[in-house]
Amino acid sequence: MAMHAGQLAITAEQVRGLVADQFPAWGDLPVRAVASAGTVNALFRLGDGLVARFPLVPGDVDAVRRQLASEAAAAAELHGRITAPTPVPVAHGEPGDGYPLPWSVQTWLPGRDGFTDDPGESVPFAHDLARLMKELRAIDTAGRTFSAGGRGGELTNHDAWVESCLRSSGDLFDVPELLRRWAAWRELPRSGPDVMSHCDLTPGNVLVRDGRLVGVLDVGGFGPADPALDLVGAWHLLAVGPRAVFRDELGCGELEWERGRAWAFEQAIGAGWYYQRTNPAMSRMARRTIARLLAAEA
Repeated sequence: MAMHAGQLAITAEQVRGLVADQFPAWGDLPVRAVASAGTVNALFRLGDGLVARFPLVPGDVDAVRRQLASEAAAAAELHGRITAPTPVPVAHGEPGDGYPLPWSVQTWLPGRDGFTDDPGESVPFAHDLARLMKELRAIDTAGRTFSAGGRGGELTNHDAWVESCLRSSGDLFDVPELLRRWAAWRELPRSGPDVMSHCDLTPGNVLVRDGRLVGVLDVGGFGPADPALDLVGAWHLLAVGPRAVFRDELGCGELEWERGRAWAFEQAIGAGWYYQRTNPAMSRMARRTIARLLAAEA
């Protein structure tokens, strides 16, 4: 079932043709579709070491090409600067063989994502996540500030989106209670200047092995943002005990912690209803996050 209006489709046969035409050196590599709870790209393994990523949402060719170039630059900037492995951009492909948009190739990282191998009860993973955030924040912004259109700037810019999502969520959540919470969260001031951030620390974007963080995916959004933004990972990824360990190690003050809670809510309230039928794993994550937000006293 399609997740998005006008969602694009692509088959392994098309991928083989595109790769053979545009990257002949890889033409003999086996192509295998990757099952994923991701919402933005269709993924295909190319041999053992590469993965091709095909945008699912229709868009302008030039705009998508610029977006892929921006993501590759962000991934290249981050690579090797944190302990956890990250994918390396390798190539960009062009439309063809019935697929209408540019696409990308990057290195494949082994491991199971956080949907498949839930790290929520792992204290070692909480330490790993705290180390990741410290390492990200230690990277110089080089004078850059948040300029994207999504999460990471001002909470109040998301009022219309949150209200729309709440109107669609009556069968999932206590909407009046969430309206009350958002009214308070949206007023929280910034706790400091922008820091470098992953910007989407959800279960699908971390790789886990034996309760440890062994890779970080979807790093194309790496950039400056509200220092509270990456705290969404505390709510999407960690149960109460490990979450307390994470907060203590990171040294979060009350304002920053609450603002992180607000960003986690903004993300979860959108995913819960939107993916309820088309991506159950994402919807379940959102509902679990909302439950954690409502249950937590700190």
